[in-house]
Amino acid sequence: MLIGYARVSSTGQSVEAQVDALRAAGCQKIYSEKVSGRSTKDRPELGRALDQAREGDTLVVTRLDRLARSVGDLHSIMARVQAEDVAFRCLQQGGVDTSTSTGKLTLAILGAVAEFENDIRRERQRDGIERAKERGVYRGRKPSIDPAAVKDLKDSGLGPAAIARKLGISRASVYRAL
Repeated sequence: MLIGYARVSSTGQSVEAQVDALRAAGCQKIYSEKVSGRSTKDRPELGRALDQAREGDTLVVTRLDRLARSVGDLHSIMARVQAEDVAFRCLQQGGVDTSTSTGKLTLAILGAVAEFENDIRRERQRDGIERAKERGVYRGRKPSIDPAAVKDLKDSGLGPAAIARKLGISRASVYRAL
């Protein structure tokens, strides 16, 4: 059986194009979710797809970055897939088909390249933030807690837990504000 997995990172994106491509590829079951791909731990539909896969099945994705964002996660997922004797295929990177030795090699290379690209993007983002800070343009997120309000509530006799409940913040935030 062909089992499809589709993922987008944010709620503003749609998985429909991926789902359509997976259906066109012949996937009988398709699991999809809108969640960050940084970790495999918080992706319940990926877990369901992997749990559903049995010996002789093939897990199919449209692009490699829809499955994993790091080589570590990719290897972890592939270890689980291979332990179940399940193949893996990637539609847009046609050479990725772990039912062949060439496909396994291609998968490893593409996984390393994808992680490299991610690292470069993060470095560029950090550099941009540093340049913006130097120009005084970037100041980070606006404070969401008014330290004066925390102090006033403390002065009125409330404890940290009560202040946190009243302001809808954590106790740690109360302590930081004080």
